[in-house]
Amino acid sequence: MMPTERLEEEHQVILKMLEIGHAMSEDMDKVDNETLGSVIDFIRTFADRCHHAKEEKVLFVEAERHGVPKEGGPIGMMLVEHDEGRGYVKAMAEALKKIKGGDKKAAAAYRENLLKFAELLETHIRKENQILYPMINMHLPPELQAGILKKFDKMEKEEVGEGAHEKYRALVEKLEKKFL
Repeated sequence: MMPTERLEEEHQVILKMLEIGHAMSEDMDKVDNETLGSVIDFIRTFADRCHHAKEEKVLFVEAERHGVPKEGGPIGMMLVEHDEGRGYVKAMAEALKKIKGGDKKAAAAYRENLLKFAELLETHIRKENQILYPMINMHLPPELQAGILKKFDKMEKEEVGEGAHEKYRALVEKLEKKFL
């Protein structure tokens, strides 16, 4: 397996959560605070600390070393989009605090930022899968790719702990049954 294939598998889990987010957004009054919090936790932990961290700290660094441009190139654009997404998630978390404090109007802010995040990430994932990852695969030697996978495993264990994939896949399955 190549590192980009592992990341594409993670993209499938993230896309399923985004699909769930779209379904949730249709009637926010029916979504409990625990579920709203679990979506934020999924995004922050699985999508960002697990998935985006592998790209930012390992894959993109190696790709740049092997000729894929960062500044003015596709890696730079992906990094900008990661940061933009973090802004939407921060706004979702702020809205959730207000919701928990009794502010009924804050659900609209949560919904708006969830939908903006979903739109951003759906396009982002498509660009990575169809453009950036094939480009990276052309530049990274096969012997380096196995080492990158090992770095992914080590980083995931240290950053989010063992069992993170299982935990968040189970969450997605649970929410899928509830909302899709």
